[in-house]
Amino acid sequence: MAHSRSARKRVRQNETRRLRNRHHRSSLRTAIRRLREAVAAGDAAAANERLPQTIALIDRMAGRGVLHKNAAARTKSRLSTSSAGPPDPARRAGATPESLPFLSRPAP
Repeated sequence: MAHSRSARKRVRQNETRRLRNRHHRSSLRTAIRRLREAVAAGDAAAANERLPQTIALIDRMAGRGVLHKNAAARTKSRLSTSSAGPPDPARRAGATPESLPFLSRPAP
C-alpha cells in the first residue's frame, strides 16, 4: 500500500485512467467488430457508413494513448482494404490481358 500522500494520489489517478482507457478500448473494439461484421455480411452500405466513423474513433484513441499510433495505422489500413472488397487485377491502370499474362493464362 502507498504510504505518502503523493503515492496515494498516484494510485487514485492510475485507477481512474485505467477505467477510462478500459471504456475507450471497449468502445473501439465494438466499433471495429461492427464494421468487420458488416463487411463479412456483404452489407456495403453499412460498411461504407461505418468506415469513416471507425477510422475517426481509431485516430481519437491513438491520440489519447489507448492505442499506439502504428497499431492505429495498421488497423485503419486493414479495415480500409477489407471494406474495399477483394482486389480486382483488371482495375489496375492500363491493365489488359497482354500486360497481365496471368489473366489470359488457362487454368491447369
